[in-house]
Amino acid sequence: MLKLGRLLKSFKYAGKGIFYAFREEQNIKIHFLVAILAILLAIYFKISTGEIIALVVVISLVIVAELINTVLERIVDIIKPRMHPYAKSIKDMLAGMVLMASVGAAVVGLIIFAPRVWQIFF
Repeated sequence: MLKLGRLLKSFKYAGKGIFYAFREEQNIKIHFLVAILAILLAIYFKISTGEIIALVVVISLVIVAELINTVLERIVDIIKPRMHPYAKSIKDMLAGMVLMASVGAAVVGLIIFAPRVWQIFF
């Protein structure tokens, strides 16, 4: 049976987690800023439903990757407070995960918006 109170609490905790990451992590602020810019451009250019879906997917992917990165880095810091070679490589790979997601999102953004922006200026 679905318990509405429990569901609402889980949304509250999730919101707190996202807000904490936003408050503490510089990169997630940048990702949110770029996401807002992409959404504003999507509205301005009236992009297609398929393009909107692509934007939502890549924006979500980048934000989720950044949240996973933040969580796992914190766990590594707790488990191995003194820098162990594996701890460094784990953190580097996590940063690489976010970079790959961001580059993929940027490519999708360029495919969608570059031709439209090009038409405005040329």
